[in-house]
Amino acid sequence: MSRKDGLFAWGTLGALMLIWGSSFILIKRGLEHFDAVQVGLLRIIFAWMFLLPWALRRMRGLTRRQWMFLFLVGFVGSGLPSWLFPKAQTGIDSSLAGILNSLTPLFTTLIGVAVFKARPRVHQVLGVLIGLGGAVGLMSVSGGHTLEFNFRYAVYILVATFCYAINANLVKYALPDVRPVTITAIAFFLIGFPALGVLAGATDFPLVLKEEGIPWEGLGYVAILGVVGTGLALMFYNRLIHLTTPVFASSVTYLIPLVAVGWGIVDGEVFRASYIGWMLLILTGVALVNRKRPLWRPGTTDKGHRT
Repeated sequence: MSRKDGLFAWGTLGALMLIWGSSFILIKRGLEHFDAVQVGLLRIIFAWMFLLPWALRRMRGLTRRQWMFLFLVGFVGSGLPSWLFPKAQTGIDSSLAGILNSLTPLFTTLIGVAVFKARPRVHQVLGVLIGLGGAVGLMSVSGGHTLEFNFRYAVYILVATFCYAINANLVKYALPDVRPVTITAIAFFLIGFPALGVLAGATDFPLVLKEEGIPWEGLGYVAILGVVGTGLALMFYNRLIHLTTPVFASSVTYLIPLVAVGWGIVDGEVFRASYIGWMLLILTGVALVNRKRPLWRPGTTDKGHRT
């Protein structure tokens, strides 16, 4: 990877950290106006409308196999999680959601090894574990050690992180020759129409609009979530997967708690000195995941090169 690509990768990771780190509060605001199913469906529909012009221009030349995997990317990578996260946040706090979301890189590594025969290096696995530890520690101290665990709702986040892990590996290993913009646009093209049909015919959304009028504020929050936090962000995320590795790209979930702390400060919460240590631990884990060379060189290969 060139220096330019490296700068792009880290810059993209930082941008995704800010965008997805803010998604929890947007979901929370959306839930003040809609139920969990409606928030998820509206998020998909707004992303679908945003991406539709790209999708219409990029349909030619795709094989049947690619169409199949693109549907899986749309359904598993966005369709299910768009509903799972709002559903979870009706029963657990955002701190716990942040902790559980940090399981994504771990699941990504396990699926890559078990299904796609990926071979992560030792320092990358170590980075996954260190980053996870930093995320858990940060969310623990920022929550004042009062995190309420409700497995009935937490399991929704666990399923969502598993879906994200499958998605990252599909983009990297099943669709390596499809451009990231095409992956994102076609994936939402395939799930957007069904989402619109379900919202109009299988929920009380039309009745709510008829009786209470259009909740413009709620639609605004979900629109930002769908267009910026889903459609636009996934374009860059899929590009990041192709450019680096699924594990590095999914390590953005370790950085999300940093933004959550920032939102807390803006909202009047106290910043503790102990946050700094956990933040440094998270950044260390991310750096290890993206490190190209091992931390030590114990010997040489048969060709005389250092290992």
